[in-house]
Amino acid sequence: MMDTDTALRFLHFFHEAERLKNTFRTSWTTGGQRESTASHTWRLCLMAVVLEHELPQVDMARLLKICIVHDLGEAISGDIPAIHQDANAPKAARERQDLLTLLAPLPEATQSEIVALWDEYEAAATPEAQIAKALDKLETLLQHNQGANPPDFDYVFNIDYGRRFTDAVPLAAALRVLIDEQTRRHAVDHNGYTG
Repeated sequence: MMDTDTALRFLHFFHEAERLKNTFRTSWTTGGQRESTASHTWRLCLMAVVLEHELPQVDMARLLKICIVHDLGEAISGDIPAIHQDANAPKAARERQDLLTLLAPLPEATQSEIVALWDEYEAAATPEAQIAKALDKLETLLQHNQGANPPDFDYVFNIDYGRRFTDAVPLAAALRVLIDEQTRRHAVDHNGYTG
């Protein structure tokens, strides 16, 4: 049975993690609302579950854990869109520090497990992490293609976004071909793309 102090620490963490529901990305929903990090993570997990039979050699529980924690650090400092990231100020270092801050109330073993999953994702160190990275990029592209984006939305950036991760996973690469067709149409229609 969990003691009261430990229970309070878990509850504190859950309250803080709720911030992901109010952490907004540069994606828009079809209803014209800004997408939250939490909703992005939800569809990423849904994609993994739905595609499970296409990934027979994958540890699905591990894949889902990685998907769930991959953006958890954004609860502290928010999301930095890929298009605005600075190579001299790596997002990963800040996000990992934010993750450690968020996890501080949890028991050390729980902290270690979540940080290890996050590190695994960041390094794309296992098949599960590689698939999580690839699906993460695909989910972002899907949302960009289907969302009610502002008129100045840059679809051209998405043509090469995350390609090294999606191309590394055959299933993701196959899905990417279809997503890229949509992206190019949007880039032509909205950004005058001629590539």
